[in-house]
Amino acid sequence: MIWSWFRRKPAPESDADIAADADAAGDDDDDDDADALAETVPALRDELDLHTFQPRDCADLVAEYVLAAQEAGFATVRIIHGKGTGTLRRIVHGVLEKHPAVKSFALADQRSGSWGATLAELHPRPPADAATTSRGDD
Repeated sequence: MIWSWFRRKPAPESDADIAADADAAGDDDDDDDADALAETVPALRDELDLHTFQPRDCADLVAEYVLAAQEAGFATVRIIHGKGTGTLRRIVHGVLEKHPAVKSFALADQRSGSWGATLAELHPRPPADAATTSRGDD
């Protein structure tokens, strides 16, 4: 599922949070769990920062993100991979080169992160009825 990476519950910040989580674990109210999950899933934005992810997760994450961004109607997205050793940049560019939703991509300009970020231009979202359209009078 798209954005499954973000469906993790945030780490508790204090002992009180841990105790509250333990108390809630015995509660069978699924509505409260759904509300809590909805609060932890961020809204899709035109920017993805990979600094908090393990490099082994980034290729799948970028592919899912680009697809979700295209489906949401974004024309361009910014993927922040950092300047570092270039490992994440190579992973990101490898995914973008092969992804069918990507029209073009390039390193960002000075205002957008320079060589620590990549800007990707996306193809327009395909029409929802494109797969169901029939020819009619064949």
